[in-house]
Amino acid sequence: MDEKIINNIKTLAIDMIQEAGSGHPGIVLGAAPILYTLYAKHMRVSTSDTSWVNRDRFVLSAGHGSALLYATLYMAGFNLSLEDLKRFRHYQSKVPGHPEVFITPGVEASTGPLGQGIATAVGLALGEKMLKERVNTREYTLIDYYVYALCGDGDFMEGISYEAMSFAGSHHLDNLIVLYDSNGVSLDGVTDGVFNESMEARAKSMGWDYEFVKDGTQVSLIDKAISRAKLNKKPTLIEVKTIIGKGSYLEGSNAVHGKLLTDDDIKQLKYNLGIPLKSFYVDENVCSSFRRSLAQRTNTAYMKWADSYKKCASDEETLKKIAFLFNPSIRCNFLDYDFHFEEGLHEAIRSTNKKIMDVLSSYIPYLIGGAADVASSTNAYLQQGGDVTHSYFLGKNIHYGIREHAMGAISNGLALSHFRTFASTFFCFSDYLKPAIRMSALMHLPVIYIFSHDSILVGQDGPTHQPIEQLASFRSMPDVVTYRPCDANELVGAWNTILNDNIHPSILVLSRTEVPLLSTSNKHFVEKGGYIIKKEVQRLDATIIATGTEVSLAISLANVLYKENQFDIRVVSMPSMNLFDKQTEIYQKEVLGQGHAIFTLEAGSTYGWDRYATDKRHMLGIDTFGASGTKEEVLKATNFDFETLKKRIVHVLEEQKIMLK
Repeated sequence: MDEKIINNIKTLAIDMIQEAGSGHPGIVLGAAPILYTLYAKHMRVSTSDTSWVNRDRFVLSAGHGSALLYATLYMAGFNLSLEDLKRFRHYQSKVPGHPEVFITPGVEASTGPLGQGIATAVGLALGEKMLKERVNTREYTLIDYYVYALCGDGDFMEGISYEAMSFAGSHHLDNLIVLYDSNGVSLDGVTDGVFNESMEARAKSMGWDYEFVKDGTQVSLIDKAISRAKLNKKPTLIEVKTIIGKGSYLEGSNAVHGKLLTDDDIKQLKYNLGIPLKSFYVDENVCSSFRRSLAQRTNTAYMKWADSYKKCASDEETLKKIAFLFNPSIRCNFLDYDFHFEEGLHEAIRSTNKKIMDVLSSYIPYLIGGAADVASSTNAYLQQGGDVTHSYFLGKNIHYGIREHAMGAISNGLALSHFRTFASTFFCFSDYLKPAIRMSALMHLPVIYIFSHDSILVGQDGPTHQPIEQLASFRSMPDVVTYRPCDANELVGAWNTILNDNIHPSILVLSRTEVPLLSTSNKHFVEKGGYIIKKEVQRLDATIIATGTEVSLAISLANVLYKENQFDIRVVSMPSMNLFDKQTEIYQKEVLGQGHAIFTLEAGSTYGWDRYATDKRHMLGIDTFGASGTKEEVLKATNFDFETLKKRIVHVLEEQKIMLK
């Protein structure tokens, strides 16, 4: 029966690929026994309650194998129809080209960029450990699931997998089992010569256990390897030797990786697998057998869990404590909270942020996160939270080490585990996290990315540590909201907006430079993205839009220009361009004013500011890399010192006055 089910999964997936006109038959034919064995013998899931909090999680890191996953989920009894499968890779289909969470029943994470999946699985495994410590008691067990991932050679060649595996080994994540479809072939050819390391040696050196299955067609061997892995006290890598495209004329070659099979090849394949030539054929007896055995194996575990839940739910305090397991959405209002900011406060926003986060943490018990070995610099650390270690998962602070790539993807796994999580490093190194941030946006996960050292004002560290293009880059990323607050008040407003946004990742950009607490800054207007922070005195000659540390600079410029040159200038603080763009045209015009010059002022790339600035001359920014030197030297070298900026504004406004005359 195992062989019959596997063969039907293979041909069903091949038919999906043929119908779509694109896909990846190689992994379907090579790895079907692995996925079948996992679901048939081990995965503890409920096909009727796919959001069951104690279900096992499976992540298809080799996301190009989606047809194999969908066919397996269908045969196992998840809520997919044959009509759904026939729409594989079509617009708004339940079965997209690569797995997407919240679209396909049974899919736990969006995958596709190789390496992201295994790192997300590490986050899911860490999440299970942290949840277990928070909600389980001697009386009941609500959390004790495993996390599985299927990876290919490509996943392990990507650098993020090294970081993620190292982190998992250091934290003894024994609830994580990674199955390795080891076929020695990638898109361009065999991996011999480009990927020759011993995966056994690599895994063991990183604190993992290792299992080897010499024949990937043998369900019994795969089954026994998974059973042994579940008894290990470390994360386990199971290397399963397979043949890509097994049974096809192209088996064993890179040609079968992502190429449609010929009609003749499909005919001989189905004949040899004992499957009728009919497209999308399903043997109902075989399918029913798979679904029945899965239900019999998992229903007992589900009912046992339900009994535990009923017991703990009878206690109101306990139910309140575990509510975030079922609904992680936050509804809060910290705008009226007194953070006790002293009058005349003058400090780096990263320092203010630390104080705010400590308060937030006391009210939001599942706010957790960490930094890439720079918490002492970014100040993204929860003082009363305790540290997560391999023997203590009740902590709130995660020490990621210098692993930015993995930190982002692990954060996605934690968010999928219903934690509200943050990840932090220097803004210039945010590029290391960009693929994971993009996945946060695609999955609608409200991960909070906290980046400090926000501009060339870091000075003597030099251009490698001075962000220029990063703000423009993140502002351009769909479904991501970027914030650059100017002071403590705007920072509070940013946090309040971030916490109440349960579907968008946030970029919180903080200064190392000390800034004043401005008397006119307004935390209530942050949710609108921009507002008037300094009004004109009598008439409106120009508007300066500024962000972050440049807001106080803009106010100083406006005051001097009024006193020395009689230019009456409005200053607009724009902590979030993304949010301001969403406001009505009426509000935008009300804030920016009409019929006069509009300048933009930001110590970074001018790219994107053309939507507001009168023209290129009105965009005051830095479109070159910085330099190593004191803050004053670097500002002068990039024409961003006070005197140069003042002269530029005066020159433009004087020129316009002449033109008007």
